[in-house]
Amino acid sequence: MADKRDYYEVLGLQKGASDDEIKKAYRQAAKKYHPDLHPGDKECEEKMKEANEAYEILSDKEKRARYDQFGHAGVDPNYGAGAGGGSPFGGVDFGDIFDIFGGFGGFGGRGARATAQRRGSDVEVSVTISFEEAAKGCKKTVTYNSVSGCDDCHGTGAAAGSQPKTCAACGGTGRVVINKNSFFGVMQTQSTCDACHGTGKIIDNPCRKCSGTGRQRKSRTVDINVPAGIKDQQILNISGHGNAGYNGGPSGDLHVYVNVKSHELFERRGDDVWCDFPISFAQAALGAEVQVPTLDGMVKYTVHEGAQSNDIFKLKGRGIPHLGGRGKGDQYVRILVEVPKGLSKKQKDLVRELEKHSSDKNHPKKKSFNEKLKRLYKE
Repeated sequence: MADKRDYYEVLGLQKGASDDEIKKAYRQAAKKYHPDLHPGDKECEEKMKEANEAYEILSDKEKRARYDQFGHAGVDPNYGAGAGGGSPFGGVDFGDIFDIFGGFGGFGGRGARATAQRRGSDVEVSVTISFEEAAKGCKKTVTYNSVSGCDDCHGTGAAAGSQPKTCAACGGTGRVVINKNSFFGVMQTQSTCDACHGTGKIIDNPCRKCSGTGRQRKSRTVDINVPAGIKDQQILNISGHGNAGYNGGPSGDLHVYVNVKSHELFERRGDDVWCDFPISFAQAALGAEVQVPTLDGMVKYTVHEGAQSNDIFKLKGRGIPHLGGRGKGDQYVRILVEVPKGLSKKQKDLVRELEKHSSDKNHPKKKSFNEKLKRLYKE
């Protein structure tokens, strides 16, 4: 653990950062280092793994509290007393200790019982897809780190061939009753069992792989279906693929943040697609049949005679599918009339000849403008 960087440093944060600041920093790291954006770049891959691990801890209030209190030791499931010794909690998971003591705020009975079933925390990861994949849907494989039951001891915390024993001091409840004489008589209070530290079990022979915690961090891979029409920064929830629960409790969920790449031709507005389409001066003046790009390939469209820059036409149903519904948006195409450059002498002469034979009816906007000028500056 000594070679691990500080989680706040990994995300470029100060201790005490807000939840929103943590989430924003993680998303920035995902966009900067995600392997899909840097194929084959091992350095970016490692930085993305580092950011995932930092966010997993800092986005979880319990884990963050333990990390702020104990550093990396407080959130590492492989850290404990067991064979390596050194932990004062005898191989008990720090998550259990935290709940037993009610968040270290006091030793009363308000904390959750360590022997009760508890749901595991959620895990977040990001995936980057193309504009077309977002429009049409796709399948992706994501890899992430999560905490699950130890393979060697199957979550018991005891070495192979042995089993945890019920704590004789508390009868497996994790709590003991203490009688105290007072002015009002005998008072009964409950406190955490010192023998088992609130787990209700005693492990004489801890599993070496997990140091008696029954849990270990693993790299997991899952295939996900990205639905057609998904938007940038939407979240897909994969139930039961988060961190393992405690004492037989259910696993948390996996939240997949979807990053959609921008497109070199298309722009998304809601479920509509917009694009700019340049045409020549002659095509605009005379009208022309052109091939317009769409998400489904090229389609024919007839540009009307006398088309102007910024004229917009619609291709119905050529946009993006409505997420979770029927139908599609539309595609809007904005015409850009390109004035020719680098004309030869002959071409210039032809343009001058055209101008000579032009009249106000050929240039209605110019005519309207000149009339306004006359009214504005009439003597």
